[in-house]
Amino acid sequence: MRRHLLKILGILLLVFAAAAGTLLYQGYFRYKREIEALPLKDAVDSYASKEDYVPYEELDEDFINAVIAVEDKRFFTRKGYDFVALARALYHDLQAGEVIEGGSTITEQIAKNLYLGGYINGMEEKIAGIYLLFDLEKHYSKQELLALYVNMNYYGDSYYGIAKAAEGYYDASVGDLTLAQAAMLAGLPNAPSIYQLSTGYEMAKQRQEWVLKTMQDNGWITEEERIEAMQEDTHPLNKP
Repeated sequence: MRRHLLKILGILLLVFAAAAGTLLYQGYFRYKREIEALPLKDAVDSYASKEDYVPYEELDEDFINAVIAVEDKRFFTRKGYDFVALARALYHDLQAGEVIEGGSTITEQIAKNLYLGGYINGMEEKIAGIYLLFDLEKHYSKQELLALYVNMNYYGDSYYGIAKAAEGYYDASVGDLTLAQAAMLAGLPNAPSIYQLSTGYEMAKQRQEWVLKTMQDNGWITEEERIEAMQEDTHPLNKP
């Protein structure tokens, strides 16, 4: 009986390995097609060369911390790649037979936005996104990647990029945001059609509260700062 179970297990492992190998092969060639059609530097420069692009050095510190809190808490401390998260997502996707877990890190989301239309449509694209992630992490610093990320994001109400969002919502430069404003803007790209401040302010306010609580839990702000920020009126219609 034991030998029979081991044989079945061995067969299942071989099937799984073959399926994984096929996916890696298909994903790699999808990645190669994307890179050959649009080299990585050209893709990044299509955003970085824009007149309103905000480099990392000009980003508000509270905004940086808010983005990290809401999107990828281990972004700066992670050495290499989040293989555990990638393996978990791939395992769940293989079980389901479809993509049910998307990119969970900032670099993965950049890869999707640059080459995959912002969405993962199948396992081939997911694997291609992982290869793209490796390329991004190899050629760009974490600071450069974070700047790229916030400059390519959509913040609702026709505001693409953090510079336009800060100016459009609050008549402010990115370096002059208050803590409350920074936390509000950091939460919008997750679902801009829902959280955009013209129509979804109450939902955005709830997300802002979660961002601020996460920032406090990580030691980036105090409880007093969190409470004060939540009390600030951040509705764009009420801006000074």
